[in-house]
Amino acid sequence: MTAEAPRGAAATTAAADAAASAAGAGAAARAGAARRRRLIAAAFLLPTLVLLGALVVHPIGYSLYRSLFDRSGDAFVGAGNYREIMHDDTIRTALRNTAVWVVLAPTTATALGLIFAVLTERVRWGTAFKLLVFMPMAISMLAAGIIFRLVYDHDPDRGVANAVWVGVHDTFAESSAFPKARPGRDSPLEPAAGGAYMTRDPVRAGAPALLPLVGIAPEALPEGTRTAAAALPEPGRVTGTVWQDFTRGGGGRTNAVDPTESALAGIRIEAVKDGSVVDSTRAGADGTFTLSAKADGARLRLPASNFREAYAGVQWLGPTLVTPAVIGAYVWMWAGFAMVLIGAGLAAVPRELLEAARVDGAGEWQVFRRVTVPLLAPVLAVVLVTLVINVMKIFDLVFVIAPGAVQDDANVLALQLYRTSFGTDADPGLGSAIAVLLLVLVVPVMLYNIHRMRKEARR
Repeated sequence: MTAEAPRGAAATTAAADAAASAAGAGAAARAGAARRRRLIAAAFLLPTLVLLGALVVHPIGYSLYRSLFDRSGDAFVGAGNYREIMHDDTIRTALRNTAVWVVLAPTTATALGLIFAVLTERVRWGTAFKLLVFMPMAISMLAAGIIFRLVYDHDPDRGVANAVWVGVHDTFAESSAFPKARPGRDSPLEPAAGGAYMTRDPVRAGAPALLPLVGIAPEALPEGTRTAAAALPEPGRVTGTVWQDFTRGGGGRTNAVDPTESALAGIRIEAVKDGSVVDSTRAGADGTFTLSAKADGARLRLPASNFREAYAGVQWLGPTLVTPAVIGAYVWMWAGFAMVLIGAGLAAVPRELLEAARVDGAGEWQVFRRVTVPLLAPVLAVVLVTLVINVMKIFDLVFVIAPGAVQDDANVLALQLYRTSFGTDADPGLGSAIAVLLLVLVVPVMLYNIHRMRKEARR
């Protein structure tokens, strides 16, 4: 009994040592496997980390470093470049325009995308419409800029926007065909108030009145213009002729209707007595006109409306409207992107909730405002944040669409960064400071986006 006890204790100790040795070997094996996994992961991550370091980290670090030096890169100026950003009028305009972009462009594109997604959800041709709206996303910014540079051309014969605008305007306020017409030398007409022309002396019934005008280029006359004819006297009526007192090739008599001179058809004539219009008419195709006996003893007036300059449309690319015009081009491109994402979110909305709201008596507007929009809030946030980040670095559209004369008025931070860093008077130090400022403005939006995605993932 006494001899067996030491042998049992020895066996227990040997077993414990063997177990400890096995556990140590297992731990070493697990540690080795973990090291191998880390090495494999590092081998796969290394190319990506190298690219991130070369293309992201190094440029950011170098830009921050370079922003602390002057134009040549030799003299350390500290925060001098950042102070210049705050005092340079051109850069301040770029900051202001960037703020306008951030407020208007993402909200407008998101709102249009929401409207398109909701309205086309139940129609059979909704897919075709979505395809058309999304199609501009396949066009590069450069191509879109060239397209809208033509769309916004001031000439109505070239620019679609002004062609439509002028067409609508002329429907309600027709412009004159004779904007350059004026009386010639020794004319019986004289200037009157408001741009009109009036006869120097009263006219009499039975004695044809002559109303000659000059200043209209023959090629500018309306198509179908006929040769002027001398008006015939009519008892008790005032007659006359309005014509272009100019003969091609020279010759002809002043203040007389010559055989080859052109009529000014459609021009308005008013008979004025004691400051009141007693009769009015328009010249016929041959320039002749007839007024009633009321015009006897009156002075004839050609109203200023006859000589109103043709409406040339809106200066879409002028200093005032250039930024909204370029934002319009951006919305045209990106509304389709917003529509597709919102449409995908709308397809995931439980139909039972919408039907329950309708059963409870809610109208379509109430369903949209109180049910659809709140359920789509996460998707709307994704679209809005994505577009905000995108517009803060907008460059191509502004550079291509805005003419050189108004680029200062349409300027944004990304364009100013390019002009400062690579323009004729390049200043890499100031350009690097603008780049850092742009990064600082984008980072909070990116952090918000990361926070939002993590919050969604925890749900």
